[in-house]
Amino acid sequence: MVAPVKKEASEKKLTSVMEDYLEAIFDLDQDKKVVRVKDIAKRMDVKMPTVSSMLKTLNSRGLVNYEKYEYVELTRDGAKVGKEMRRRHEVLRKFLTDILNIKPATADSEACQMEHALSTATLNRLADFMAFVQVCPRTGNSWLKFFEAYRKHGHRPEECKVQGNDFTCEFHRVVDSMNDSED
Repeated sequence: MVAPVKKEASEKKLTSVMEDYLEAIFDLDQDKKVVRVKDIAKRMDVKMPTVSSMLKTLNSRGLVNYEKYEYVELTRDGAKVGKEMRRRHEVLRKFLTDILNIKPATADSEACQMEHALSTATLNRLADFMAFVQVCPRTGNSWLKFFEAYRKHGHRPEECKVQGNDFTCEFHRVVDSMNDSED
């Protein structure tokens, strides 16, 4: 029987905690000239020995450059992960606050949990949906107000009819203005 080949440490899947550390280091690097263990500990709300232990792990995976009592630097790969985690967090937080009208503190906490679970393809579709809601005639802020009313009062056919009529009028205005500009 052949023994299974072990993956190199750098090839193993990152845990959500590792991704959180890389995101925190990325954020701190954007805000400060240097990143120190105590800055990370404060940001992550953990003790400095916990941070040191994680930095050793991330260092062994080639995601940070870390020597005891020195500043912490992300490697190119570490910065790539940290930046992606920040992007994911922001897309999800914005969806929760701007679309679903979740309180900012709750949205921030829940975005942090969700950012690890969604695939890149799903996250990109969510970002596209958010852009669509903001720019298409039947969507935008008034549509979001109707969504909030739907959540509070349930399906009200008379409201849907009004919204449909408003959409039709707006749609015809847009088409007419496009036709006028072509002449």
